[in-house]
Amino acid sequence: MSWHTGFRTEPPRYRPVAVVDIGSNSVRLVVYDGIRRSPTPIFNEKVLCGLGKGVAITSRLNETAITRALSALRRFRALVKQMGVKQVFAVATAAAREADNGEVFIDQAEKALGAGIRVLSGKEEARFAALGVLSGIPEADGIAGDLGGGSLELIDIKDGKLHDGVTLPIGPLRLIDLSGGSMARAQVMVDEYLHKTNIIKKLQGRTFYAVGGAWRNLARIHMAQTDYPLHVLHHYQMSRKQAEGISELMAHLTAASLKDVKDMSKARIDTLPYGAMILDRIMHLGKAKDVVISVFGVREGLLFSKLPRKKMEYDVLLSSCWDFARRYARSPAHELELCDWTDQIFGKAGLAESEEERRLRHAACLLADTGWRAHPDYRAERSLGMISQAAFVGIDHPGRIFLALTIFYRYDGEAMREDMTRLLDDRHVERAHLISSLFRLAYIISAAMPGLLPKIRLAIAGKSLVLTLPNKLKDLMGERVEKRLSELAFEMGLTPKVEVK
Repeated sequence: MSWHTGFRTEPPRYRPVAVVDIGSNSVRLVVYDGIRRSPTPIFNEKVLCGLGKGVAITSRLNETAITRALSALRRFRALVKQMGVKQVFAVATAAAREADNGEVFIDQAEKALGAGIRVLSGKEEARFAALGVLSGIPEADGIAGDLGGGSLELIDIKDGKLHDGVTLPIGPLRLIDLSGGSMARAQVMVDEYLHKTNIIKKLQGRTFYAVGGAWRNLARIHMAQTDYPLHVLHHYQMSRKQAEGISELMAHLTAASLKDVKDMSKARIDTLPYGAMILDRIMHLGKAKDVVISVFGVREGLLFSKLPRKKMEYDVLLSSCWDFARRYARSPAHELELCDWTDQIFGKAGLAESEEERRLRHAACLLADTGWRAHPDYRAERSLGMISQAAFVGIDHPGRIFLALTIFYRYDGEAMREDMTRLLDDRHVERAHLISSLFRLAYIISAAMPGLLPKIRLAIAGKSLVLTLPNKLKDLMGERVEKRLSELAFEMGLTPKVEVK
């Protein structure tokens, strides 16, 4: 039985759901297209209210921050009503749970938002953040860290499960307050807390999964510095040496200097140096192998926790690509048939591939008809942009470029820019070209319509690539089919052969 047995081919239903995250630094609304394995944000707005500023000293949320937060929540209430959102999940984190007037604020906030607000404990915050990482990076094996304005949550992820977790009171806003703005004193505090927790010892030789706006900004700056070709933050990877280098640099820049840094969020000028210092100390003390940025965190983890267990186990990349197919393909059913049809010459049937390579091939099949509505001269470039920049998760950057390159070639695109292909080795570039040739053959035979490919066999027989059609479909053969078959066979080092039975 195929992995896609029982898949529904009609376009995914639009059932918007909202998550409101009231953090120590920002108050944010994100509206997603539904509670699904791969939720897509359709609206995202944040207001940097700084609720946690001063709490470490006064134990109270300051009135100016409260006023701004309540104003933002009233706007969010109006927005979700306008967007037809039926479910609103709202959470509050460190500042609200620790301040003496936090409970009063939450009462006011619930009235402003028109929805209940769940104040998360430190352990709950760590769990949702880790669930978010796991939902977007299913193969995660390391320590997830979620840095908010008031706290840092750390949790161990291994074999698809959450293990030990801890919350530490060392968010940037708190550090600024307690250190009096001294980076040296703040670092002493960070080191003291990290030395006390056993979880940092479990990071050695493993990956640190970084969640939070400060670290996303740090990654964005590193991308700009290295002229990185793909401006997608999710799954952006830095070695420990790279992470320590950019972190140490940013930690020692003044606010005046940061204003001139390209790709620097002006709203985070005060907190970014502290976030950079925290990452540097985690990488140094934990002796991590590398750091991977996760754009999925508490909000996505909260939605993930709402899924039935069966849907949690769905492949998040294939779920995303299937949604793409249902929205953009002429016939989604044909794309599922393409998965099975290309299986005929891979694995035990012929060409070797790993399980991950098979997964990416199937993802490419689901994306193969992405650009058909564009003008023929622009289908390749349009597909390249859509796929390389899509809000996919469950895939690293080389895998993302592989998918984009495969569909680029499927539309007869010329050589992709070298700055993109530098993320791939020659073998995967050749594999992308081969799979695209398979697609071109399949589409010229079937005209992208379902029901034909299952009746047509493609097989490797000795030194021949054999295309077998039933007698009733023999008229589908023609010059263009023969040409596509010959091109594919040539790439495989085989002789093309056609049989009618």
